[in-house]
Amino acid sequence: MFGRGRIETKSDAELVLMRQAGLVVARTLQSLRDAAAPGVTTGELNDFAHERIREQGATSNFLGYHGFTGVICTSVNEEIVHGIPGDRVLRDGDVLSIDCGAIVDGWHGDAAITVEVGTVSDAAAELSRVTEAALWAGIAAMATGARVGDISHAIESSIDAAGDYGITEPFTGHGIGREMHMDPDVPNSGRAGRGPRLTEGVTLAIEPMVTLGSAQARILEDGWTAVTPDSVLAAHWEHTVARTGSGVWVLTAEDGGAARLGELGVPFGAL
Repeated sequence: MFGRGRIETKSDAELVLMRQAGLVVARTLQSLRDAAAPGVTTGELNDFAHERIREQGATSNFLGYHGFTGVICTSVNEEIVHGIPGDRVLRDGDVLSIDCGAIVDGWHGDAAITVEVGTVSDAAAELSRVTEAALWAGIAAMATGARVGDISHAIESSIDAAGDYGITEPFTGHGIGREMHMDPDVPNSGRAGRGPRLTEGVTLAIEPMVTLGSAQARILEDGWTAVTPDSVLAAHWEHTVARTGSGVWVLTAEDGGAARLGELGVPFGAL
């Protein structure tokens, strides 16, 4: 479950380089949040993201990855993750998860947000809130925990405390650095005290995916798009996070995570 290879740790200098990729992702996602509106297609968002990444001197780590044709994943409503951008028109009330990545000087950043298009239902808004809160619970556990399982347990506990939600089982977070997907896996549920040790220099992409129903997923004929089998809504939030000698540094947050970590009483570890 947790991966079997060596877990790469980074020096302070390498974390600073990763931060550059993280900032590209953060700024691109903010631009996409502002651009997502009723009447816009997911393909138009993809083109906008491609230009935004390029103008920041970075390249996409999604485009061409195992044949993927977009620079972002656009997952709408019942789509959980890996939605392929195209001619789908966003409508008022849609829930749109956008996953974005970038490479700067060989280092990767990866993050996701869920965007409310127009006016969404109370249940949809709460689903996104619960998923984002679980992400930050996992980030807090990365700062204070000893093992990857502490992150998994914190995410699961946060979601379970919020109500009756499905934690999508087939997909996990992951290590990240010189490659987009590296060891270890970071499951969104599990037992505390299990898995690889969390040490200084470890960088992880933490990414809960939560639904209003089933914990399972079905892959569409395109070979990529994962949907809820019961057609209920899904949300996806993700950050790339580094553990430093003084806390955690959220590499894909514009402020490094300082504001949210401060609210949670979690040590902020920017370099």
